[in-house]
Amino acid sequence: MSKIRVAFMGFRHMHIGDVYRRLQNRADAEIVAACEEDEAARRALSAESTFKITHDSFEAMLAETPADVIAVGDYYGKRGRILIQALEHGCHVISDKPVCTSLQELDQIEKLAAAKRLVVGCQLDQRDGAASAAARMAIQAGEIGEVHAISFGGQHPLMFGTRPGWYFEPGKHGGTINDIAIHAINSIPRITGRRFTMINSARNWNARLKEVPQFKDAAQMMLTMDNGCGVLGDVSYLMPDSFGYGHPLYWRFLFWGSAGILDVASGGVTLYKNGEKTPRVLPLPAVKPGQYLESFLNEIKGTHQPDELSTQEVLTSARITLMIQRAADDQVTNLPL
Repeated sequence: MSKIRVAFMGFRHMHIGDVYRRLQNRADAEIVAACEEDEAARRALSAESTFKITHDSFEAMLAETPADVIAVGDYYGKRGRILIQALEHGCHVISDKPVCTSLQELDQIEKLAAAKRLVVGCQLDQRDGAASAAARMAIQAGEIGEVHAISFGGQHPLMFGTRPGWYFEPGKHGGTINDIAIHAINSIPRITGRRFTMINSARNWNARLKEVPQFKDAAQMMLTMDNGCGVLGDVSYLMPDSFGYGHPLYWRFLFWGSAGILDVASGGVTLYKNGEKTPRVLPLPAVKPGQYLESFLNEIKGTHQPDELSTQEVLTSARITLMIQRAADDQVTNLPL
């Protein structure tokens, strides 16, 4: 098979740089173009010399550059339109999360991908991290029995003043739940083997950022899984800025089972098993970084494995997360999934 040709659209969030760098080191894919439509962002990118920007118009890039894939890193509120246009053009798409900010956009993305047999990828890297893999192995081996309750915290530092300004502009962010929670919504079913069935309640509000009162920097949710397991989650922007992303409580999951508890944090995984007196720190398996990209390219090539991230999984996780965001925005309770 010839190399997969990838064109980039938008660099407004730094996460998309991971896709760019990984593609530079692959033999089965090549970067053929890169577009940034925002003039100020384009100037900044040119000064850095990290990315080779070839276009200032997405439509021009689509018309002039043959590509198999469009990789999207523009601001959140613009991504849905870009993905839809790329799919209409016949290209596979991969995006940083979130892939879009409305259920209407997601409906179009899903229909186009199915009709044209195109792949939709997303940078969901938590699911394949070492801590998630260790937790999955422990739970599926029955170490804590049936999982009855889960609590998770995905609090982030807001870093107001250094975080891109578009976050706080109306119509560009799309909500804190949709921004952050998708990692947990994607990881929890993979770890437990269960699926979400109900949004019991969700809330988002302006807690700390009084400079931008319309920006809801705090967000919580209550969910139910198919075995009755209850899930409580908090994805607020309340992490102290001075700790950045190095705090041990940056992403922490507690799984409460019939035979024990599993504490899953960025620093490791600890098992508290009923009948034992001493907690066990579980070994972390070796994992391959960037598996989200490997899965995406494998699905395009037809070599995708059942355990890998798929188009359907990306779309399902995005839909559930958008529905939780809507429940918070509209104060809807007990919303079936």
